[in-house]
Amino acid sequence: MNRKLDILHFSLHGLIRGENLELGRDPDTGGQCLYVLELVKALSRHEDVKRVTLVTRRVFDPRVSDDYAEPVEDLGHGADIRRIEAGTRRYLRKEVLWRHLDAFIDGTLAWLRREKRVPDLIHAHYADAGYVGRQVAAALGVPFAFTGHSLGRVKRQRLVEGGVDEETIERKYNLAVRIEAEELSLDAASIVCTSTRQEVDDQYGLYECLAEESMRVIPPGVDLSRFDGKGNRDAYASVDAKLARFLRDPAKPAVFTIARADERKNLSALVRAFGQNEWLRENANLIVIGGNRETLKKLSSGARKVWGELLRLIDDLDLYGVCAIPKQHDSPEVPEFFRWAADRSGVFVNPAYTEPFGLTLLEAAAAGLPLVATNDGGPRDILANCENGTLVDPMDDKAIGDAIEEIIAEPSHQRELSKRGGKLVRKYYSWDAHVNTYMEELEKVLPRDPRPKEPGSRMFLAQIEHWVCMDLPPELEKEDPADVDRWRDLFDQGELGMIFATGLSYDEARGVIERLRMPKPSILISGLGAEIHYGWSTPIRDEVWNRQAKLKWDRDGVVRAMSSIDGLTLQPDERQHPLKVSFLLDEHVKTSRAVLQRQLREAGLSGKVTISSGCFVDVLPIRSGKDVALRYLEMKWGIDPARIYVFGTYGNDAGAIRGRNLAAVAADADPVLRRMRERPRLFHCSQPGMRGFFEGLEHYGFLQQQPPPLPGEEHTSEDEEVPAIEIEP
Repeated sequence: MNRKLDILHFSLHGLIRGENLELGRDPDTGGQCLYVLELVKALSRHEDVKRVTLVTRRVFDPRVSDDYAEPVEDLGHGADIRRIEAGTRRYLRKEVLWRHLDAFIDGTLAWLRREKRVPDLIHAHYADAGYVGRQVAAALGVPFAFTGHSLGRVKRQRLVEGGVDEETIERKYNLAVRIEAEELSLDAASIVCTSTRQEVDDQYGLYECLAEESMRVIPPGVDLSRFDGKGNRDAYASVDAKLARFLRDPAKPAVFTIARADERKNLSALVRAFGQNEWLRENANLIVIGGNRETLKKLSSGARKVWGELLRLIDDLDLYGVCAIPKQHDSPEVPEFFRWAADRSGVFVNPAYTEPFGLTLLEAAAAGLPLVATNDGGPRDILANCENGTLVDPMDDKAIGDAIEEIIAEPSHQRELSKRGGKLVRKYYSWDAHVNTYMEELEKVLPRDPRPKEPGSRMFLAQIEHWVCMDLPPELEKEDPADVDRWRDLFDQGELGMIFATGLSYDEARGVIERLRMPKPSILISGLGAEIHYGWSTPIRDEVWNRQAKLKWDRDGVVRAMSSIDGLTLQPDERQHPLKVSFLLDEHVKTSRAVLQRQLREAGLSGKVTISSGCFVDVLPIRSGKDVALRYLEMKWGIDPARIYVFGTYGNDAGAIRGRNLAAVAADADPVLRRMRERPRLFHCSQPGMRGFFEGLEHYGFLQQQPPPLPGEEHTSEDEEVPAIEIEP
């Protein structure tokens, strides 16, 4: 590579810090958090990486450590963690984070703007980070990488197969939004990183936006240094004491597992397999580490259900004296649990129903433990490479028990598997091997030459500090002339900048602005984000934006794909644009945006659909739209989002009025806007049209430059039901 890279990794949910990760604290703080942290650390040591940052959520909550409120944490070697404040300050489970993600995007761009930093690559992990990272990448015009880790369509499929009804699934997991974010992330990604080929075929294969050419199988890495040498003696002694209090004979071989108390991890099958196998009961001990717990009452409902089942099985099978289930452990103790089990010639078991990754299997192999693992996903590749165990059907308790017995009952076989696994896991799954492959794959998709520097800001744009962003008023001729004159006067004074964002073409918008003597915009976003022009008398088109908006765009294909939909007709030519296709929807035809979006995907096309006033349908490039264009402008020109007043009237304004701007919705706006929940920076006007415009200005004290309300004041209960939201690409 001919330059050193600056890389951002996004991982939003869970709790992430540089040391002593609280793995297993809750369903969101698991293997993904550890993987991303260690990937960032390993990348920072690579010779072709200049700087790498892990971007996550900043949390102020007395229930968690103050570490998670620190805005920045240095990891050494040019790596750091950057925590962005967005929405409520409380620690929230991932299913209720969605409404705060637009604010997270704006917070990230504000931070990057302060640092004047434009990375070479943005890599997002999981659907929520994909929603954020994809839009940040679009605003900056940089390549985007995505790793799903676990996927919404797969989860929905398994929940349905398990007998859970669709309504319950959506209410509890908000999967419609998650799946849409995954589809859009796959569509926008230059590269999609997976752990196994099975992920590509059986999991990502369920998605409409799967692009085979973007998929990369990169075996995961593990910090093997934790399993070298003698380890942490104090932590080992603590582990020994915690386990000894449960066991009659702690010297017996250990059947060990560590996983979150989640039904998908299938821990009850391991307890049954052990308890129903007479040889194991007599000759081994069972060690189950299922996260930390103080009392069952304080656990989440899912973890409480799992532990209730485990405790019942332990009692029913009378496993007292041969089964250890310690309630608490610290992060330094985790590798010592593996080492403790290996010292007793044990075996590690992963009985999960599905396992896309398998980090604990790699840790177990590195510690010298043979494996018994579910015949799914990551374990298939791991055991094929490490040759140190057996794959089993997670639904067959007897087969699990027999596989464990076969390894432990033959000490020489156990030692052979232990030695082989310890050697081969270091060959295939060290972080050095993982990062080298990762960098080789990046080199295939990144531009060979550094990006040219952006031209300097133009004086007339740089001098204006406060901005209004709005569509062209829909019925200006019917407004009170006094209100219209007052509106024009605001911008004649030269202290307030206008950004018009309209669905009209650039030429048509200029014609309307001149004919109705509207304020001359400093910035004109036309074609719903198709083009951005600066200035009025000598306008300049933003070519960088224009190039990025063309990504994966096939206009003719869109026209062909949508022409078969009943009730949908093309608007006149003057309403069309090379980067926008506009239709009219018959008012008698009930067709949702999701149905139209699906039509595009089934045709193998990239694009996003917006509907305004119930009848105006526009299809845009995946990296276009009013909202993306506005964030791009904020970043490029260094405009504080709190100094932009966004006035919304049309449905296609939805993305633009979410986030950190000061937004107001007219009383006569499209229903999709009026249904949005009011927040500190989203005000619902009681007046229509121009009167609503001024009502919003006065609400915020915008002209008096009053301090804006903090975007993080919104309260969200962790148990609050989150309605499905229609997210924008």
